[in-house]
Amino acid sequence: MSLSPFLLLRRLGLSRCLQLVAYLPSFLKLFLRLAGDPRVSLKSKLVLVGISAYLILPTDFLPDILLGFGQLDDLLVVYLGLKLFLRLCPRDVVQEHVKSIAAGH
Repeated sequence: MSLSPFLLLRRLGLSRCLQLVAYLPSFLKLFLRLAGDPRVSLKSKLVLVGISAYLILPTDFLPDILLGFGQLDDLLVVYLGLKLFLRLCPRDVVQEHVKSIAAGH
């Protein structure tokens, strides 16, 4: 039972999906800046390496064929991994980068 994009769009609402898409460049910029910041620990950065490895490697922890979730497990790993990465980063460093991105720098 795969969750279709249309069903997901309907559940989240069009405005929330459009808002998420609009913020994607800022999120990407934030994660790239944090990954390159020397004040962020290696432990935090290894979370990003783990997310990338999970997406690149051909094996899944949750086989798509058996569960029928398609790429939902990949999205879940990315979401939870990025959330963990932000949680492990120093809060003041994250806030500094967020303010800088909001100011257009």
